[in-house]
Amino acid sequence: MSLAIVHSRAQVGVDAPSVTVEAHLANGLPSLALVGLPETAVKESKDRVRSAILNCALDFPPRRITLNLAPADLPKDGGRFDLAIALGILAASAQIPADALIPLECLGELALSGTIRPVQGVLPAALAARQAGRTLVVPKENAEEASLATGLTVLAVGHLLELVAHLNGQTPLAPYEARGLLRHTPPYPDLAEVQGQVAAKRALLVAAAGGHNLLLSGPPGTGKTLLASRLPGLLPPLTEEEALQVAAIRSVASHSPLQSWPQRPFRHPHHSASGPALVGGGSRPQPGEITLAHHGVLFLDELPEFDRRVLEVLREPLESGHIVIARARDKVAFPARFQLVAAMNPCPCGFLGDPSGRCRCSPEQIQRYRGKLSGPLLDRIDLHITVARESTQLDAPPENGETSAIAASRVAAARDIQLQRQGIANAFLDLAGLRAHCTLCDVDRQWLEHACERLTLSLRSAHRVLKVARTLADLQAQAQISRQHLAEALQYRTNL
Repeated sequence: MSLAIVHSRAQVGVDAPSVTVEAHLANGLPSLALVGLPETAVKESKDRVRSAILNCALDFPPRRITLNLAPADLPKDGGRFDLAIALGILAASAQIPADALIPLECLGELALSGTIRPVQGVLPAALAARQAGRTLVVPKENAEEASLATGLTVLAVGHLLELVAHLNGQTPLAPYEARGLLRHTPPYPDLAEVQGQVAAKRALLVAAAGGHNLLLSGPPGTGKTLLASRLPGLLPPLTEEEALQVAAIRSVASHSPLQSWPQRPFRHPHHSASGPALVGGGSRPQPGEITLAHHGVLFLDELPEFDRRVLEVLREPLESGHIVIARARDKVAFPARFQLVAAMNPCPCGFLGDPSGRCRCSPEQIQRYRGKLSGPLLDRIDLHITVARESTQLDAPPENGETSAIAASRVAAARDIQLQRQGIANAFLDLAGLRAHCTLCDVDRQWLEHACERLTLSLRSAHRVLKVARTLADLQAQAQISRQHLAEALQYRTNL
C-alpha cells in the first residue's frame, strides 16, 4: 500500500488538537516533501527519520515521498511528530501493517539511532486520546505522565524497533501500568504555627471558604508571607478533573506534572517579574504565573513594588478566569482561575502605625506609595486586612491554636453548602447568582446601601461585600445573611 495514515497530536496552549500524518509513496526521483505548515523543528524531522530508519536496519524507500500534516492551517512545531512520520513511511512501504496504526496515536522524537526521546505536553494529548478512544504510544520517560489520564491505554516504547516488532506481531508490548506512587502528597504548612494574628487568620479562613482574594497590609516581619503560605492547606482537595488540569498546565510549561501531584499550586513570583512572565507570552505562547497558579494560589509579595502596568494585566483574568494571548498568526487561551493573595507595607519604610513610632514618611510619600495600586485592582480584592506587629516573645503560644486540619474541615463544610446551592464558590457568583443567593431583607438592604454610600464604595465593591457576607453566613451554616455578616464583610473593605 503506497498510502498510510498515522494519528498524532499538536500542542496549542493547553489543548492538543488532532493531527493526521499522511504518507504517500509515488514513482519518480527519490525525494521527501513535508507539507502542512511545519515549523523549522518539524522540517528537520525528515533527516532524523531517515537516519533512524536506516540505523534500525529497515528500508528507507527510494521513491518520491510526500508527507502531509493535516489540518494544513494548524502550525506544527517540535519533534513530537517524528515517530508518527517514521511509522507512516514504514506503513506506506509495507514494512508494518497499516491497519495496526488505526487505533493508535503516536508521540515521540527520534534520535538518529532510533531511540525515542521524550517530548513535552504529553498529558493534554493523553486526555484528548482518551476522549477519542485511542491507544497512546509515548516514550518511556513520558509514560507515567500519560498514565495520569485514567482509563487510557498507554504503550511505552524506548526504541523504534520495539514498536515495529509490536506492530508486526512479533513481540507484543504490554500496556503500561502506573507505579501508583503519585498520590502521596507532602503535608502543607500548619496554620497553628502562626503566632497570634487572630484577625488575619479569620480573614484567611473566610478567603478559603469562599475563594475570595485577600490583601495583607502590615509592617515587615509580621507574618504576611507565613499566613499566605498556609492558605493552600485550608482549601478543599482538588477534584480529579482539577488535578488533571493543573498537571496538564505544568506539562505544557515543561515542568514535571508529577511533582506535588495532586496538590494545589502556590506560585510566588518576584516583584521584578515582567508582564509576559506573569500572564504568559512569547513567540510561541507559554503559560505565565497566573496560569501556573490555576486552581491554586498566586501570592504577590511587596505588591506596590510590581510595575503598575504588570499589575493592571491581572484585572481581566481576575474577572474572567482565563487569559487570551494574541499573536499575529493566532490567539491562545490559557486558564487562570486563581486565588490572589497580596502583601504590602503600609508606607515606604513599612512602619506606619507601628507602636514604636519609627515611621518618618511624609503624607505625600505615603500617598505616592499607595498610588502605585489602582482603584480597579483594589476593587477586585475582596478582603483587606491589616496585620499588626505581635509580641517578640519567642516561646509565646499562639492565641488561636486552631490547626489547618480543623480550619480545613470548616472550609470544606462551607464549600459543600455553596456547591449544593449554586455549584460554584461564592467569589465566582455573577449578577444573577447574587440576586438569587445573596438576598437581604429590606431593612438590611437599606442599611448596606447607606453604609456603601458613606464609605464611597463602588457597585463592584458592594457586590463583593455581599459575596463575603454570603461566605460568612455559610461558615455558620445559616441560610439567611444577617446584619452581623454584612458588618464584618464591610470591615474587610475599610482597612486601607
